[in-house]
Amino acid sequence: MNISKQAKINIWILWFVTVPIGLYFSYINFAPSSVEWTLVLAYIAIALLTVIFPFKVAGTTIFLIQWINLATFLTYGLFVEMIITQIAIIPLMYRMKFQIIDFHRVLFNSFMFFAISFISGSFVMYLGYEVGSTNLSEILIYSCIYLITLVIVNHIILHFYVKLEVKDRKFWEKDVFWDYTGLIITLPFGITLYLLQIHVGQIAFLLLGLPFLMITLVLRMYNNSALVNDDLGRASKIGHELADRLSSDAIIDLFVKNIGEMLPLDYLYIIDFKDDKFYVMRAIERGQEKKLEHSHEVLSKSIPGIVFKRDKSIFFSKKSEWKDIKAEFLPHKTESIIAVPISRNQKVEGILMIASRKKHAFELHQLQILNLLCSYFAVSLEKARFVQDAVSKSERCGLTKLYNYRYFDQELEKKMNDLLNGNLRQLSLMMMDIDHFKSINDTYGHQSGNDILYGLARLIEKEIGDKGIIARYGGEEFVVLLPNYSKQQSLKLAEDLRELIESTPFEIRTDLGEKRDLTKVQITTSIGVSTAPEDCDEAMALIRNADRALYIGAKRAGRNRVAEYIK
Repeated sequence: MNISKQAKINIWILWFVTVPIGLYFSYINFAPSSVEWTLVLAYIAIALLTVIFPFKVAGTTIFLIQWINLATFLTYGLFVEMIITQIAIIPLMYRMKFQIIDFHRVLFNSFMFFAISFISGSFVMYLGYEVGSTNLSEILIYSCIYLITLVIVNHIILHFYVKLEVKDRKFWEKDVFWDYTGLIITLPFGITLYLLQIHVGQIAFLLLGLPFLMITLVLRMYNNSALVNDDLGRASKIGHELADRLSSDAIIDLFVKNIGEMLPLDYLYIIDFKDDKFYVMRAIERGQEKKLEHSHEVLSKSIPGIVFKRDKSIFFSKKSEWKDIKAEFLPHKTESIIAVPISRNQKVEGILMIASRKKHAFELHQLQILNLLCSYFAVSLEKARFVQDAVSKSERCGLTKLYNYRYFDQELEKKMNDLLNGNLRQLSLMMMDIDHFKSINDTYGHQSGNDILYGLARLIEKEIGDKGIIARYGGEEFVVLLPNYSKQQSLKLAEDLRELIESTPFEIRTDLGEKRDLTKVQITTSIGVSTAPEDCDEAMALIRNADRALYIGAKRAGRNRVAEYIK
């Protein structure tokens, strides 16, 4: 949990002014006159085991230590119960994977356990409970009051602590339901343990504690299997969603998003291997996308390079396991790491790497899930590339690599509809034709003519950029669609383009001479311009008008000029 530095300081202060003083006060006022140490050690042992092996239900971890709290309180009162609860924090902190930098969380849990013990115990003793009572009706009544108070106080304190980060946290959440469910479970266990140890002694801990722990272990095993099955189900669903995406960017975005939601990670990196070099294709650090430009040498000598060479996944639970490996690109506080190869056709093409600032953040079965997801990812990317190639071939001219007439016709209809619907102010179209192109083919050969077409396409692309949609209309004709360009703006752009073409020499290799020498050729173009809605309000009419301006206004007038359509 990320909370402010001031909040952390406040937690330290809160602990120092409450817990040590509160424990001393409880010792003075509530310490038992005599203690059977073997019995206390038995309570401590069963409390520690209960924390080490918690219940896990529906993804929520439940530490059912309340039954030990209750039995200890009924036996020895408030002070001993508080001490045993504080001792139980030690394995709890380990299970929660706390680090030194999170020590404020240890102190807060110590304070919270102290507060709920002190409030619930003091309240019950104020109502009149006598420690060691054997009156069954009193035991039942005070036990219910004790546990209900304990759970409510725990709920209130934890709610306000979590609100330090989760501002919109609701008072009633799913985990609260399990807390109150735990109360129902622990009440009879706590009362039974207390009564049983009175009548049969410490063997009660074996008769009741051992079955309780065995049930816990069975439930944990069942829950782990259910968790693995749930993760496999989610992975399968993600695989289907990836397969439905048809662009590489959409696949990568979905892949990164789902892994971030599925696993408790702080950092995620997709390392691509292209042209025999590594580079960071995508980096997510603490939920934010980053642009990292680490060299091939840095990545190849680090964990991605090791995974690539071995073609085998890597799993580290803490920093001490990988501290000898150079990992300059990883944040300093990184602890747990999983790195998985992304392979296609038995060849590693990239590395997925996730990391956490916590030790033991990941489970081994999650490594297998990531291997499965990376397989889905690689297959989906390959499929998307095939689709994109097929779409590109159907939309592009094979020679010039510009859009073809079929694609341009579709875009013209869309843009004209946008104009008519008010989404565009104006729509202009430029149609250009190379002057005397037949003589170029006759003089230098058709391949040389193709070279000029290709070179001209690149020049137009560079000049137009993202201002409009460029297509080869047919033969030596090109068209440019200009959304939100007025006629005057389009004429200016066309004139600039015409002058640029006229002044640009195109290098070709002659095919019809004795020697295939390189030579430079100058060409000129004629351009016609039409604009909607002032000239027309139909897509085909816009093309016909620009074509008319090209051939009547420019070609017949002497070529190498720009002409506008005039009604």
